Amino acid sequence: QVQLGESGGGLVQAGGSLRLSCAASGSAFSVNTMGWYRRAPGKQRELVATVTRNGNTNYATSVKGRFTISADTAKNAVYLQMNSLKPEDTAVYYCNADTLIYSPYRPLEVWGQGTLVTVSS
Repeated sequence: QVQLGESGGGLVQAGGSLRLSCAASGSAFSVNTMGWYRRAPGKQRELVATVTRNGNTNYATSVKGRFTISADTAKNAVYLQMNSLKPEDTAVYYCNADTLIYSPYRPLEVWGQGTLVTVSS
């Protein structure tokens, strides 16, 4: 199977920056779209940003201009550079990947365990 390993969360003051990293590991698979979602306290999980294998990106309106998503297809990794952080960005951030498993051949959506980002005012 495929697993996602995340890192980079933590505590930062408002206006600061953090960089999240996520890498997919396993055997006999390929990755299509990777992305980041978040769940703030008391709220539903929401899209933050996604990036396709050919580099097309999509951002939530609330993070446009502040967050940048990038991918390293050779490493099956995705990164989220978060700048100008606000207290409302406080959430658990989850890595997500749309994968293709080769044997048996099938699509598989995979989620990471989540990493906590706390932005203090």
